[in-house]
Amino acid sequence: MARKVFFSFHYERDVWRANVVRNSWVTKGNYIEAGFIDSAEFEKIKKKGDQAIKKWIDEQLEETSVTVVLIGAETYSRKWIRYEIIKSFDRSNGLLGVYIHNIKDENGKVDLKGPNPFNYVAILISKNGDAYYYEWNGSDWIEFSLYPKCSLTFDEEYWTGKLYTIKPNLYDWVDDNGYENLSDWIEESARKAGR
Repeated sequence: MARKVFFSFHYERDVWRANVVRNSWVTKGNYIEAGFIDSAEFEKIKKKGDQAIKKWIDEQLEETSVTVVLIGAETYSRKWIRYEIIKSFDRSNGLLGVYIHNIKDENGKVDLKGPNPFNYVAILISKNGDAYYYEWNGSDWIEFSLYPKCSLTFDEEYWTGKLYTIKPNLYDWVDDNGYENLSDWIEESARKAGR
């Protein structure tokens, strides 16, 4: 059976680099990608508002087992990337991050390396076992309004009232030879998540 993988990326800034990853990945095996959309469709969804965007993301994530966050210069700051990370974690997808700033764009230029977006979302597990999602707003951790309550359950050992960030494996597309290794990274992430 084909593995369905969701790709999360900053659409306006990184679509060229994301398509380099997508095009090289789909030629490698029995995979189905999700999370890619053409610009006209993307603009139609955006005009309908946040609920339409959430619905589109949720539908794209259906039947996926791994979410690959393609990390560019500004990925960390995007609320919909944060939503996709949190929603993927909440549905127990395998997660991994791939830095794409070293991929040349259509003009032959590379970009700045952006911060790790997984450091900007967290889970707070209260002393009674309830869990909530938080995001870093630049100066403080605040509840993530697009998806506040976590549906997962945690062992009592985590019931501390501390914030836990999500820590997937991180790779660089160019330095770590993503063209040859992405499929292995995806399979490892799926295995770690039990998917």
